[in-house]
Amino acid sequence: MASVMDSVNQRTQLVGQNRLELLLFRLNGEQLYGINVFKVREVLQCPNLTVLPQSDPVVCGVASVRGRTIPVIDLALATAGKKLSRGTAGFVIITEYNMKEQGFLVSAVERIVNLNWEEIHPPPQGTGRDHYLTAVTRLDDQLIEVIDVEKVLAEVSPSSEEISTELLTERVRISALSKKILIVDDSSVARKQVLRCLQAVGVEVVALNDGRAAYEYLHAILESGKKPADEFIMMISDIEMPEMDGYTLTAEIRNNPQLADLHILLHTSLSGVFNKAMVEKVGADDFLAKFRPDDLVERVVERIKAVDAL
Repeated sequence: MASVMDSVNQRTQLVGQNRLELLLFRLNGEQLYGINVFKVREVLQCPNLTVLPQSDPVVCGVASVRGRTIPVIDLALATAGKKLSRGTAGFVIITEYNMKEQGFLVSAVERIVNLNWEEIHPPPQGTGRDHYLTAVTRLDDQLIEVIDVEKVLAEVSPSSEEISTELLTERVRISALSKKILIVDDSSVARKQVLRCLQAVGVEVVALNDGRAAYEYLHAILESGKKPADEFIMMISDIEMPEMDGYTLTAEIRNNPQLADLHILLHTSLSGVFNKAMVEKVGADDFLAKFRPDDLVERVVERIKAVDAL
């Protein structure tokens, strides 16, 4: 237990300081890619894979890892349409997204680097809509691309966006029409999922791409003479975002008396033992793992009822 708490304490030192750790790896060629260390369970040389019939072409098989059966995705094929060169055995990065484990086959794993989210930027304009990047950065004069894993997973194993009709009473639907919610997420796939879910509830939605944009938007509301907590019944924010992450965004909001009463739900694909400590440290009202439409709708309905005392 002591070692677990030491690990929690070490990780939470990054929370609210706008920092992250990236595990760097390569696919085909010399290009460096990065993935948030918080999502990595372990890295191992590629084990024997069992091919499953009728599986998605980018799933190169399943591996047995410590008694668990884990699908392994060829990340090069999923993002660039070209299979990973198997001249070497390769490595598998075991990750946890949205409460599910999956492995990503890569050619080489380099090292872990500690960066500031301000050094992480959205993909350059003109990249188009079909890319798989959620952010880019530079390290030692080399470009590092951060892959939009949520987009990859949504294509391999799409999440259901259906919501249970019994969650929405007529009274809630009517009340929702006068409510607004701010959502903040750098992944276009995740943003659209949340947007469609909230539109089904009936609320008005303002969607932004990163924490810095959200913080500036909230300040613009203050400068107009309005109060964000009066404009929005809640803010639903991702955690991993370029420029300013969700933890830092939450901490900055809580440190500003004019913003501090805004209700904040952190909605993220990050999962694991660290989340409760992190959420409590920055002062978020709630935490929810992606993407469970009914759970998200329940949180929104709770806020609508609380605001209107239904």
